Amino acid sequence: MIEVRPFSTLGGANHGWLDAKHHFSFAGYHDPARTNWGSLRVWNDDTIAAQTGFPPHPHRDMEIITYVRTGAITHKDNLGNQGRTAAGDVQVMSAGTGIAHAEYNLEDEATTLFQIWIEPNQRGVAPSWGARPFPKGDRSGRFVALASGFANDDDALPIRTDARVLGATLKAGESIEHAIGKDRRGYLVPATGAIEIDGVRANARDGVAIKDLDVIHIVALEDSELVLVDAA
Repeated sequence: MIEVRPFSTLGGANHGWLDAKHHFSFAGYHDPARTNWGSLRVWNDDTIAAQTGFPPHPHRDMEIITYVRTGAITHKDNLGNQGRTAAGDVQVMSAGTGIAHAEYNLEDEATTLFQIWIEPNQRGVAPSWGARPFPKGDRSGRFVALASGFANDDDALPIRTDARVLGATLKAGESIEHAIGKDRRGYLVPATGAIEIDGVRANARDGVAIKDLDVIHIVALEDSELVLVDAA
């Protein structure tokens, strides 16, 4: 099954400083048909105005992955972690038993990002935070694990769940495939560009829900930047 969820159908709200689109039910947006996709609970497409951001607030028992598309986000938490994550790079916060954090756009331009939440398979563990760069050139023509709960993804940021967050860049006309397996689910969003997944078209910022497929075949119709969650 491949179901395209056009960007224009996403829920969300524009708060002025934050223009948020929600692939799944979140905050004041509720769609009983879009509450989760397996262990994937949240995929928010956020535009954060310059010199604004999320003030300190708490989380627990959630794996929160931030993929920065343009600009940068600056993180600070009550564990003493602090860092700036720039476009193309990724940060992971494992909320564990509890963490309070703030995320600010301290840049002079808007920051755009994907905020992805995945349910953990471990609870009662200490919270943590980490970030690292993922040069887009290293993802050219192939999927690279950005965050993963699997030990063999050595270069990925660790998450406490049976899932992977993957990134790839494709030139127009290039193709790529990914083995998901019929017992798992995929959720794919082109950050930019346009693609076909087994003949089904998806445009920039559309969501593509995938299940009951062993392998997906992707062709870039335009130069494209892809983010894929492969989850139980």
